[in-house]
Amino acid sequence: MWKLTRPDNQHDKLTRDNLLDLQDHHLVRIELVREDQRQVWVLTKRGHGEAKKLLEPKGIRVSALREEKYDPVTGELLGTSYDDHAAAVTSTAAELHRAGIGHRLGFQTEIGHRLADGFVQRADLVVRAPTAGVPLLLLEIDRRTEDAHDLVTKLRRYWEWGQMLPRDADKHTVHLARSRPDAIEDVGHEKRLWRRVYPQTGREGLVPLAFVFADTTEAKVDNTVKVLEEAGRRFWAPRRYETYYREAITAKDYSQAVPVVFTTLEQLQEHGADAAVWRRLGRKDEQTVTDALDNPDGDALYRRQYAQAEAEDERRRAAEREAQRPVCKRCGRKFTDQRWEETTAHRTAWSAGDVSVCGDCHADDVAREEAVVEAARLQAAATPEPENDRDQEPGKPRRGLLRWRT
Repeated sequence: MWKLTRPDNQHDKLTRDNLLDLQDHHLVRIELVREDQRQVWVLTKRGHGEAKKLLEPKGIRVSALREEKYDPVTGELLGTSYDDHAAAVTSTAAELHRAGIGHRLGFQTEIGHRLADGFVQRADLVVRAPTAGVPLLLLEIDRRTEDAHDLVTKLRRYWEWGQMLPRDADKHTVHLARSRPDAIEDVGHEKRLWRRVYPQTGREGLVPLAFVFADTTEAKVDNTVKVLEEAGRRFWAPRRYETYYREAITAKDYSQAVPVVFTTLEQLQEHGADAAVWRRLGRKDEQTVTDALDNPDGDALYRRQYAQAEAEDERRRAAEREAQRPVCKRCGRKFTDQRWEETTAHRTAWSAGDVSVCGDCHADDVAREEAVVEAARLQAAATPEPENDRDQEPGKPRRGLLRWRT
């Protein structure tokens, strides 16, 4: 509690004094003293009721009451074997809060995620810290009491939960999701169940997951991570984009993947949760939690590469078209787009004249033809009348071969 409520204090005197004051009012009690002399405090029944009145109206869930039970024979207090796992969860929350990742009342523990088969996968810790660049992060705290393949199973369950639709999803969406095994990928995240429960993560993919290893060795962590990377690849690894410009696109598609990062509690306590102590599955270097969750080779890079590939393809097609552009056999100049279309389009080719000449030469041909026609017309108009018409007597109609002219 000291680290979670007063992370800047160098000692726990203020927290201890407050707990003693709450103890005087019968709101808290000491359950046990650990080997390192740290005291474990819990709420009394009265304190639990007061906490519910204070926190639940604000949407903050209170943990279950740890009842005070005694052995009927010896009179010893029962249930005092405080869970080391719970201590590691609390310590992780304290380190995150000390680094400015999450408000002290913004942490939630044991949050259930119900799957289609009814199984409930409970997250040890849920953090929402949008101001720190972590809108959402689910954490699993492992003291190496679980087999590495059990962690792969947890990862798979979170991935499956991210694929689920809400019960009131519209019929069209349900039909689409059932049309084929991978059809859910065509359903936007905003229509899935997880978006009803959590806010946007600010990044591609499903709800991010973090594994925090505690009280273990570096070798055990490395072995666990290897199993997660190999056996869990289907759930955390990005895929290649399906695009026409496949060879030009190196960006990865993270849209259906669970971003998975990991660290150790010892690293958090030594360097701080905001330090470069987190590593993303599939990467080699340790980063800050925000950098580890970011996807520099993801959607933003894809958009840039696609635009570049499209522009390059446009230039290539333009060069190929230019190489095929006809050249006038008379003057040697290239056809304009308009003349090229006139000579090749079915609807205009019949009236394009000599299709081997450019537009200007074709215009010259048309002008010459029109000049010939005009000259013939003018010559016909200037031709004199026959001589026998001059000898016709005035006042009499002129007689032709076919009719009389008046």
